[in-house]
Amino acid sequence: MVNPNAGTLPKEKINMEALKQAFLHPEGEIAKVKFGTSGHRGELGKGFCYLHAKAIAQAVADMHKEKNITGPVLVGGDTRIMSRAVSDICAGVLAANGIPVILPQIPVPTPVFSEEILAGRAVACLNGTASHNPPQDMGLKYNPSNGGPADSSITTAIENAANKYLENPSAVKEISLEEAKSKGLIQDVDIVKNYVEALAKVIDFDAIKKGGLKTAIHPMGGASLNFYKAIKEKYQLDNMTIVNETIDPSFYFIPLDHDGKTRMDPSSQYPMKPLIDIVKDGEYAFAGASDPDADRFGCATKDGGLISPNHALCVMSDYLINKTKPGADKALGRTLGTTQLLDRIAAKAGIGLDEQNIGFKYFVNGIIENKYVLCGEESAGMSMSGWTTEKDGIFAVLLLLEIMTKKGDIAKLYKELETQHGVSYYTRVDIPITEETKAKIKALKADTVSHIKTVAGENVTKVRDTDGVKFYLQNSWFLVRPSGTENILKFYCESFTSNEQMEKIIKEGSEALGL
Repeated sequence: MVNPNAGTLPKEKINMEALKQAFLHPEGEIAKVKFGTSGHRGELGKGFCYLHAKAIAQAVADMHKEKNITGPVLVGGDTRIMSRAVSDICAGVLAANGIPVILPQIPVPTPVFSEEILAGRAVACLNGTASHNPPQDMGLKYNPSNGGPADSSITTAIENAANKYLENPSAVKEISLEEAKSKGLIQDVDIVKNYVEALAKVIDFDAIKKGGLKTAIHPMGGASLNFYKAIKEKYQLDNMTIVNETIDPSFYFIPLDHDGKTRMDPSSQYPMKPLIDIVKDGEYAFAGASDPDADRFGCATKDGGLISPNHALCVMSDYLINKTKPGADKALGRTLGTTQLLDRIAAKAGIGLDEQNIGFKYFVNGIIENKYVLCGEESAGMSMSGWTTEKDGIFAVLLLLEIMTKKGDIAKLYKELETQHGVSYYTRVDIPITEETKAKIKALKADTVSHIKTVAGENVTKVRDTDGVKFYLQNSWFLVRPSGTENILKFYCESFTSNEQMEKIIKEGSEALGL
């Protein structure tokens, strides 16, 4: 059920001082370090505090020394209340261990960390962010030398070491930033210039400039602001307007999400309401947004309103296929919960389709190996080979703008794809569950559900159990996957028959699994 306040501004600001104190003086038992699909994340206080930052940084320092990883580590974060403090803590710990640090003085988008590593200017990074989560949350991500999210072998090692330091915080080495600078262990670099210039390799800025499509950009109070400003200036995009330059860690200027929480999600209609409204009013033809760490994208158009990430991924894939004319050795990459319309687009183009577990880390090797025309996920993350090994919301917004400039409204282009490949009826439902039910779903394997032969009149053709359980049907599919942080079951479903069939699959699939 949607909260009645969804889409409206918060009635009062979040108490930022209280969050700061919770970070500096946590009460209660401190949560253990646990990396999810991308880093350790938790609510400020016992979920994430200064002790977590110190412990993770020391664990990373130990790993670099053990593996003889030399070179500077890029340290930074987004615009959250404690991102700067986390960055400074991590820098002090790394420097105390003799590891050189690049510490920019401005917020750093997630894709920029990746670009700096891939360009050889850093060997790894520590990124203080909780992505699009509420302002009360904080997190810390580690990216190794491939520039992408660390795989489980690395994160498990960091977790184990960091949790030992949580038990013995005095074992963490630390020096002040002043001392680190005096020893030449901390430097700053112009990360804006590097990234903005690199974008010209993958975006046709001349076409965007000449097309003159009136464009609204909303950084959603995040780290992308300085980068969008630099892009507008360097490529002389007079048709682009940054409609909101507010930076405030309470994010009070973002409308509340579906559940009444402040969540800076550019793929949700509620936080995106201001942008949807201005394109509907006709003032702008295209509006683009990135979340606080700029690894997710959102867009709205005059004719289509808010564009679903699935729809955007299909349009971007089709455009890049036609633009690059890939050979049979190339592929589109998608996660388990992302639309299978991409499969049909890939098949028509004569290229492969790579289905991966949920988490962008599973695309990293393929990006490096020049495999992907595009890889993406339904939660509004994407990149491609030849670009970052992290999700890049800035790149996605600019690519969509390029497409719309050259080809027309994104919504119209998606409708054309449905005419060619079939209409997709897609949804994701979050179902509250108990710990007992969550454990039961986690334990499901293909052989334990082999008795389910048909769902909603469609035969089960395959079951995959690598990340939750996904049932492939004759003309549909559904995936059940427990949340890693909440007692929520994520139920994804797509049918190429009808909306009624999709709803029937959700009902009968849930019953078959005892939900």
